[in-house]
Amino acid sequence: MPVRPRRAAVNQMTSMGRQSDMQEQEIGVADIGGTHARFAFATLARGRPPVLGRETVLRVADFPDLRAAWRAFLDGVGRSAPRAAALAVACPIHGEELKFTNNPWRLRPAALAAELGVERLKIVNDFGAVGHAVAQLAPGDFTHVAGPRLPPPRPGVISVVGPGTGLGVAMTILGKETHHVVEAEGGHASFAPRDAFEDALAARLRAKFGRVSVERVVSGPGLAEIRAALPGAAEALAPADDKALWGAAISGADPLARAALHRFCACLGAFVGDVALIHGANAVVLAGGLLPRIVGLLPQTGFAEALSAKGRYAALMADLPVWLLRHPQPGLFGAAAAFAAKAD
Repeated sequence: MPVRPRRAAVNQMTSMGRQSDMQEQEIGVADIGGTHARFAFATLARGRPPVLGRETVLRVADFPDLRAAWRAFLDGVGRSAPRAAALAVACPIHGEELKFTNNPWRLRPAALAAELGVERLKIVNDFGAVGHAVAQLAPGDFTHVAGPRLPPPRPGVISVVGPGTGLGVAMTILGKETHHVVEAEGGHASFAPRDAFEDALAARLRAKFGRVSVERVVSGPGLAEIRAALPGAAEALAPADDKALWGAAISGADPLARAALHRFCACLGAFVGDVALIHGANAVVLAGGLLPRIVGLLPQTGFAEALSAKGRYAALMADLPVWLLRHPQPGLFGAAAAFAAKAD
């Protein structure tokens, strides 16, 4: 994605006041999702994008809370707690207690800095962090998916969408030299069926869950729901779990799983087009852990056609540049970038 990375401007603060512009600041960063918690140290300096250290990945299910996982990370790298930290969390960041959608941990922002042993703490939504990353990463961190190979204009708007354990949405508003990120929970918007199969899928999900959000379909667990609704699924043995199902879908070892994957990508395209219309976007960036595994399959799945199938706005949507974010840890990078933006 040929977007010029914005250089982060960070005011280095200590208890004694402002440091020299040439000095660096090291912070701890975390990206807490539904399945994994990722940690690293990041170096911030005025005039440079964040630089991430080595990443530690822990399973959420292995720890009772964030404090225990944070301590395990620090013990594992043989470090003491840094003076400051930034967290990207997969939930809304409002209220006295933060509750994850797909994770049993609970966070109390007022007490969290003390629990982690840091003096300063920045908390952002996980896809808000990805929005910060999108504005600052280099062109080599993006792969073209659909539409023209054009960078989003400055000023301009980028819709950021990504399926994983859940379905993340954010909006990055680019200024000429700066940017602003709007965090959102668009994955919990209602699923909009487009044909008879999706009508039946929605009815099946409604009987199971009540309200049907688009995340029930366009997320890692959604592939199993789509497969189960396909003709012949009741007679065909399904792979043992979501990981095996995704592997069988990508390899083609399970024809029903591959058919479900095609439908999944079309539903993703339709949702991405809806988000872009709502945001008035000039470009779209896809993110999340699932899509890098299937980016080569997207042209075969009807993704681009579903994205642009917006009636009177079909031609406009067909001209929308769509890119895939390939940075290995956009949540960690984005958390560091959000902390830098706060300090700026």
